[in-house]
Amino acid sequence: MKAAILGSPEVQKKMQAKLIASGLQLIFADSVENLLKETSADIFFDFGFQMKQERINMLSSLLPRPVFVNSVIHTLDQIGYPLIRINAWPTFFEREIWEIAVNTKPAAESAISFFEKANLNFQIIPDITGMISPRIIAMIINEAYYTVQDNVSSKDEIDTAMKLGTSYPFGPFEWSQKIGLKRIYELLLALEKNDPGYTIATLLAKEACAGDNI
Repeated sequence: MKAAILGSPEVQKKMQAKLIASGLQLIFADSVENLLKETSADIFFDFGFQMKQERINMLSSLLPRPVFVNSVIHTLDQIGYPLIRINAWPTFFEREIWEIAVNTKPAAESAISFFEKANLNFQIIPDITGMISPRIIAMIINEAYYTVQDNVSSKDEIDTAMKLGTSYPFGPFEWSQKIGLKRIYELLLALEKNDPGYTIATLLAKEACAGDNI
């Protein structure tokens, strides 16, 4: 079985490490166009997925073979094709359990078949904006920004308290930098449209729009 993978050199190394014992033949592409040329592949991964119609149309040409896309914010209903969403944001991709979303039975069967053959742990979740883990972490980061914004504590103090008090691997601000604050901001923008509980802290929005951290 062959898996064609589009992603950064760092992602390629991580995929090699994850799949080294699977027996899968890995093929790496450096563009969507070259990914499409791997016609002998059985499975496709687009870790640099962007919500652009041209890219979606190109990836849809690979169906019905399983096509995994790193799409944390945009749902399959928005994408419009039965691709398979994965959460491959920085720090989440390193976890042992893959978070995936599907919207058709054939896609679910394809995803389950792949993970079983690759001997990887996974969890199928609802096809919702932000998936599960990113929504939780984004809210924690947002609340941490409110705390600093209200002069309750400092970023360093909050990071230390969260790591010591909850055994989180990173503090909220450290986590936001590893994930990319702009990613967090864009997810919160999408979530707050339907839930005021995700209303973005002014300080978070200011820092996300001021920098290019993604």
